[in-house]
Amino acid sequence: MQINDRDAASLWDMAQAIRRILEFTQNSSLEDYLNSIFMQSAVERQFEILGEAARRISLEFQQLHPEIDWSNIIGLRNVIAHRYEQVNQENLWQIIEALLPGLLVHIEGLLPPLPEEDSL
Repeated sequence: MQINDRDAASLWDMAQAIRRILEFTQNSSLEDYLNSIFMQSAVERQFEILGEAARRISLEFQQLHPEIDWSNIIGLRNVIAHRYEQVNQENLWQIIEALLPGLLVHIEGLLPPLPEEDSL
């Protein structure tokens, strides 16, 4: 199945949000993260973007890739956006450390190649 433009753009947004989270937290410890409201705010915003982009992925594409936990990605976005008082920063850190690097590799593997410059 060929990926449609909307799904490709959403996957790109997901990958970019993950890259930013990993960049923001690079060379930081949990303690650094917990002591930096700036880092926490930046990370939360990128998780919102990640979840919103995942929500835009077509149901057909999601069903073709059940190895990605679409519902939890979207659900985390909803918690951050609507129930922000319930956000557990230590849980976010665990997600960053344990899950995001692998998710990024997987999403990058699903991205279609960029069009040739001549075809733009």
